[in-house]
Amino acid sequence: MILDADRSQIWLAKLKPYSERLAEVPELVVEGKLSRMVGLTLEAVGCRAAVGSRCRIETKSGRMIEAEVVGFSDARIFLMPTAEVHGLEPDCRVIPLGKNSLARVGFGLLGRVLDGAGNAIDDKGPLKTDAQISLNGVPINPLSRRPIREPLDVGVRAINSILSVGRGQRMGLFAGTGVGKSVLLGMMTKFTTADVVVVGLIGERGREVNEFVLKTLGEEGLKRAVVVVSPADCPPLMRVHAALLSTSIAEYFRDQGLDVLLLMDSLTRFAQAHREIALAIDEPPATKGYPPSVFAKLPHLVERAGNADHGGGSITAFYTVLAEGDDTNDPIADAARGVLDGHVILSRSLAESGHFPAIDIEASISRVMPDIIDAGHLQMARELRRLYSLYQQNRDLISVGAYQPGSDPRIDKAIERNPAILDFLQQDMDEPVDINRSLQELATLLGVNRAVAG
Repeated sequence: MILDADRSQIWLAKLKPYSERLAEVPELVVEGKLSRMVGLTLEAVGCRAAVGSRCRIETKSGRMIEAEVVGFSDARIFLMPTAEVHGLEPDCRVIPLGKNSLARVGFGLLGRVLDGAGNAIDDKGPLKTDAQISLNGVPINPLSRRPIREPLDVGVRAINSILSVGRGQRMGLFAGTGVGKSVLLGMMTKFTTADVVVVGLIGERGREVNEFVLKTLGEEGLKRAVVVVSPADCPPLMRVHAALLSTSIAEYFRDQGLDVLLLMDSLTRFAQAHREIALAIDEPPATKGYPPSVFAKLPHLVERAGNADHGGGSITAFYTVLAEGDDTNDPIADAARGVLDGHVILSRSLAESGHFPAIDIEASISRVMPDIIDAGHLQMARELRRLYSLYQQNRDLISVGAYQPGSDPRIDKAIERNPAILDFLQQDMDEPVDINRSLQELATLLGVNRAVAG
């Protein structure tokens, strides 16, 4: 007599070889077909694919176009192409690839210029990479991150002395058009004491990309840099991928124990690309045309930078934020201020007066500065801010001669020091000024003994 327990064991023994053989058989790929195209969005039916995975669309002429799944509704999946869609027509084959987008990384990327898909566009031969990692990164426990305690020398006098940046800090560079944003980024690219520089040029004009690589960055600067480019004429998905790829490459070098400077120009173009994708799949607009998902994507991208939870690596990041119409309170700028560790505001009025870099030190702030500098440095920075603000508050009275010298000793001192302060805050784009020199010149300007102050 065979008991039920014994019978179950016999059945399990029979089924085990079959289950093992079944596991060796690759998953059946169910192809679908293209049913609709509206604007930038493709709709496919008859196949199943997860959000974020890739599909390949075959045209009747045999051309293959890759697309990414960005949403679904019932049996339809929404696809966003990664390239031009010329040649598509109804009932084109849609083949799920069953994989998500990956970033190819390695030290062979140094000195190279890539597109948003990670392909080389600099005619220097094939890329030599060591591994592939997720394009979306791996979240770090916030309690495991090393605190920011060490200043980073960016080679710009005004930032080193008045807006000191810490190793692992995330800063925003807020600017309108034509106020020297790209020039300041180029200065930091060349002058910052980082092991590796990763530059993401998102949604920029093609002419500016070429000028940045050849002129601003130069041959020497490119040797320790990786440049990821996705100009304004690229599909929105490629602009989003370029930002994610830049961050993934920076994460790879950070995990190797290196100090990385990540420069992304711009966070606004990244948000606008996400807006195009979200609106194309019928997500309702919320704030000035931006859907809610855009504001969820910003912290997801920014939080990937910073110090690692192990080893000695770090990512110090500068994200440019375009102030449309010089309004630094538009939705993206306001959201960026909330997730960044400080911001540098570039003033159009300063730029128009020939003051470069056009940093408005009254409106700018570095939130980690008190934690990374000594008391003497902090005191000198506050004194310069006070003198600069006093002069600006009374500028109209001083200009028309309504202020009488001797009325207020503080204003008298501000008037006396103002020419020297303006000279101190300006810097030639080809002249690096390190932290030590910045502090010595600041002490000389204020008449302070740096040895005592520090």
